Amino acid sequence: MPIISFCNQKGGCGKTVGAVHLASWLHRKRKKIHFVDADPQSSGATWMSLLSSQIPTSKITDANELIERLPELAEQFQFVVVDGAPNTTESTRAILCLSDVSVTPIQPTGLDLHSASEAIRLIKSAQKITGGRPIAAVFLSRASKGTRLKEEALSLLSQIPDVKLLKTVIHNKQAIADCFTQQCSIFEMKKAEDSAQEFEQLCKEILGLLK
Repeated sequence: MPIISFCNQKGGCGKTVGAVHLASWLHRKRKKIHFVDADPQSSGATWMSLLSSQIPTSKITDANELIERLPELAEQFQFVVVDGAPNTTESTRAILCLSDVSVTPIQPTGLDLHSASEAIRLIKSAQKITGGRPIAAVFLSRASKGTRLKEEALSLLSQIPDVKLLKTVIHNKQAIADCFTQQCSIFEMKKAEDSAQEFEQLCKEILGLLK
């Protein structure tokens, strides 16, 4: 079954937030999920342990173990969601070569847009090795509504060849930042309907890439 990874060499881009929310959304849809935290900081695994959903979670950071375990987990579960490490180590390369879809969240800043080019390069390298996998997608994360920088970032990302720019933009909201301390996902947060809707649409778009 599909392996969906969130990878970006730059930390703080929304990678873990995206991975946790996709896993939570799939669980709410009654799918059999396994969450893999490949980030040595283990933020994703810690967050998952606080959720009431109790989604099965593994911490796997070693490249060889990832190569061994990810295909096994894909056979046992309907979906495997991987929170990749914020670097370009062999572990990241292993994840990309085994993923069916790789999603790269990018903040609308010059530094983040520049750093994203390395993540895209790694994905395209994996595609050459595997003969086409993973499907590559990017989305704008932690954006501010009505800003010129947001529109410029979307324009720039839309020009990346062979990479799908997802229509959904995740806007910067305090409710999203509060999810961890509230031990929940945005779907359980009160008065956060706008953000919950954005994540709902993002998850639908990601799953749509598999069709």
